[in-house]
Amino acid sequence: MLVLISPAKNLNANCDNSVISSFTTPLFLENSKKIVYTLRKYSSESLSKLMNVSNKISILNYERFIKWTMPFNINNSYLAVLLFQGDVYKGLSVKDFNKEDFAFAQKTIRILSGLYGILKPLDLIQPYRLEMATPLKIGKYINLYDFWGNKITDAINQEKNNNYLINLASVEYFKSINKKYLKLKLINIFFKEKKNGNYSVIGIHAKKARGVMARYIIKNKINDPKDLKNFNMNSYRYNEDLSEDSDWVFTR
Repeated sequence: MLVLISPAKNLNANCDNSVISSFTTPLFLENSKKIVYTLRKYSSESLSKLMNVSNKISILNYERFIKWTMPFNINNSYLAVLLFQGDVYKGLSVKDFNKEDFAFAQKTIRILSGLYGILKPLDLIQPYRLEMATPLKIGKYINLYDFWGNKITDAINQEKNNNYLINLASVEYFKSINKKYLKLKLINIFFKEKKNGNYSVIGIHAKKARGVMARYIIKNKINDPKDLKNFNMNSYRYNEDLSEDSDWVFTR
């Protein structure tokens, strides 16, 4: 099975690439280059409006896009799973991963990205911030969803020996998947909190829980989705009453 997670806005540019000796290259770098070249036409002020961020953040990313260069190597890039910070990656907590854990993550985890399309954990990437929902026009394409089209879905379909796609990504990023053309059986995972007798998704808790489940999958080398129903971390339990065939709900 394959597991989808989202990227993170916050990055750790002080991460240590030496924790793992092997690395890979993003599948869609040529497409990423087109996006970067489009973004370079923006001033830091116009980037602020486009990305709906502060001037400080827009200046930082303006400089990142200017510095962005190919080919990627261990000296100018970072391993994706180490560079991303945020609630999902706090839950994933790779700091104690061994070689077997990184190898299993590389086989199983896929990170959706506005700039890179789809990433493996050990793909080398350069720092950026570009959310998938950013209304960026690229040539004839009206936004990033239009630009990526079916490319991400096709890449998932072409991965071998996978029958299931476990969706631990946010709504914003999962919209880049064309479910109509998806060949794998989709299982959406939801984490809900009980409050005043009702269950609902609380964003900050759900983000971390997605990372914790991804970690659970990696550490336990899970290949069969049925084993996810045994997930019992951070007080979450599988809720059969609220779950359906393709929508699995975990509550606490």
